[in-house]
Amino acid sequence: MSILIAILIFSLIIIIHELGHFILAKKNGVTVTEFSVGMGPRLLSAVRGGTRYSLKLLPFGGSCMMLGEDEDGTQDGSFGSVSVWSRMAIIFAGPFFNFLLAFFLSLILVSWLGYDMPVIQEVKDGYPAQEAGLQAGDRITEINGRHIYLFRDISVYLGFHSGETLDVKYSRDGAKYETTLTPVLDDSGYYLMGVTSSGLTKGNVLRIVQYSFYEVGYWIDLTFQSLGMLITGQLGVKDLSGPVGIVSYIGTTYTESAAVSAAAVVDSMMTIAILLTANLGVMNLLPLPALDGGRLLFLIVEAIRGKRVDPEKEGIVHLAGFILLMILMVVVMYNDIKNVFF
Repeated sequence: MSILIAILIFSLIIIIHELGHFILAKKNGVTVTEFSVGMGPRLLSAVRGGTRYSLKLLPFGGSCMMLGEDEDGTQDGSFGSVSVWSRMAIIFAGPFFNFLLAFFLSLILVSWLGYDMPVIQEVKDGYPAQEAGLQAGDRITEINGRHIYLFRDISVYLGFHSGETLDVKYSRDGAKYETTLTPVLDDSGYYLMGVTSSGLTKGNVLRIVQYSFYEVGYWIDLTFQSLGMLITGQLGVKDLSGPVGIVSYIGTTYTESAAVSAAAVVDSMMTIAILLTANLGVMNLLPLPALDGGRLLFLIVEAIRGKRVDPEKEGIVHLAGFILLMILMVVVMYNDIKNVFF
């Protein structure tokens, strides 16, 4: 069951991503030669309106292939025949649609379950929060200049800034206050302030939309902070997860959620889908060869200099990036298999 759910989640995310490229390509008069879900040999395919729609063997990946995408041609319907701004919109649409999917799923989840406002339910005895004067009912608004929108933002900040002294801004009965505290290392191995959440809250339509944006922002921010730790060496390649690791995580989460209730399964699987689609959106916008962000970088250079970069040279850069990406995927998959099965 977990493998089937994983395939459904991956397929949804990939279809939405490629659909973004597809819709914007069509809107700008670019011919899409093939729209595929999956990688490898074709299992099924059909041609409609000049586009081949394919389902391929491996359920991890997909593509939206456009006429003249990697060439310098300007024939009608080719990628190079439209303006640089149109091409930028086509490339950007894939990650943007991932963010739209994250927002849509968040909207459903927040409407159904509610949202976790950063309001304190309990201040634990003997912890820094109590010593700093925080009380039940206080709403934390900032930590070290960083806005806090969800209670989970507090935990994430503490996780990425272990042991730092915190300047905390909070509100109480409409008045604003500020205090300073230093989290302590708990027996659980985490640095804690000593506060608990007031739980989930349900609100009107405007609140639901507002907190759905916060939900998406939470996962995007988590992705960026994780990337920052990867760049600074706080995390290594061994900490990355590929398809095997993600499927394993989905399986474990599904089993644990199923033991609670069907609603818990839906909640956890939707949360994972939001995490993955937001993550894919961010990763694809990184200015690296072979990714959408790398292609956008070349288009930005073209817009600035008023002349397209030699497609052959650009193609070599993207090919080199793709090879490195495949090597990284193999290494990550090896780590996943080792961690999951051994």
